[in-house]
Amino acid sequence: MRVIAVHLLNDYSGSPKVLMQLLKGWTKKNVETHLFTCGGREGFLSAIPQVHNHFYWYQFAKNPLARLLFLVVSQLLLGIKLLFILKKSDVLYINTVLPFGAGIVGKIKGCKVIYHIHETSMKPLVLKKFLFGVVQWSATEVVYVSHFLAKQEELNTPKNVLYNVLEEQFVHQAQQHVNHEKSAKIVLMICSLKAYKGVNEFVTLAKMNLAFTFKLVVNASQLDIDAYFKEEKLPTNLLIYSTQKDTHPFYQEASILLNLSDVHLWVETFGLTILEGMAYGLPAIVPPVGGVVELIDEGKNGYLIDSKNTELISIKINELLTNPTLYQQMSKAANEKSMLFGADYFETESMRIISK
Repeated sequence: MRVIAVHLLNDYSGSPKVLMQLLKGWTKKNVETHLFTCGGREGFLSAIPQVHNHFYWYQFAKNPLARLLFLVVSQLLLGIKLLFILKKSDVLYINTVLPFGAGIVGKIKGCKVIYHIHETSMKPLVLKKFLFGVVQWSATEVVYVSHFLAKQEELNTPKNVLYNVLEEQFVHQAQQHVNHEKSAKIVLMICSLKAYKGVNEFVTLAKMNLAFTFKLVVNASQLDIDAYFKEEKLPTNLLIYSTQKDTHPFYQEASILLNLSDVHLWVETFGLTILEGMAYGLPAIVPPVGGVVELIDEGKNGYLIDSKNTELISIKINELLTNPTLYQQMSKAANEKSMLFGADYFETESMRIISK
């Protein structure tokens, strides 16, 4: 069996990290694995041992029209490459719905086409309808990252739910720091530098709680950070960090993890950073809608609160950080819940999906 995996934008965000885990699991089982992604970028998909790398052109653009044009051109170039490489006996594994060129060529070639779907919030709507239309037409089966997403984007195609999980190395490192005394009370959020990710609400919460330190880690450059906050007077207890290859130090020192996505603009389909924080015993405050609900048990290992309700979020932050007994109970529950999402389950289930 040969697996041809395809991803669009290699970076340090959630979807390429999941594909990295899949690729490592397949190569461990001696599956011949090839990866097609855009060249010239560092990310989780860079230099994975035993994976044969192929690159095609794509460039992210801030302008929506330019971004759409670049996507179409990139998929044309990808499709041409795949026409000469794909065999009918290959398993074509497409990560996210964006690489539609792969789906079209896979269908033409008669391959087994598997889409790993991570997203539901996508604009413009016409693009979303087109991309999911290609999935419906070309996919042999689909993989969803949560039961929420499987219901939200249900297709007339055989489906699987494969939860994102933590790598064994990540869990091992996290376990060395669970229950350690924290030198400071730190509220952490790791996300993209987007308003719909709750960046502005995080700043508001920092202003409301000057006694605590707020750390924001964004998948963006320092130039982008400076441009985003150029009109904002930031509080002194707020520290903002650009893209980080290693987030362990942030989880190690943090006390609480937040996800403040605006449910009207962006619905989280899983929340890998939440799971990572839980492995460190961090109680989390997340939206009451989406895949994150499958990670957080209200009042046990975190809270489900709309990000616009900063007053209530602030109250819960203060309760957790001023009540050691409550904090320890929720910290222990968070760590225990994270143990349900292990690498063995992920590798076994992913092999079953590509082999059947």
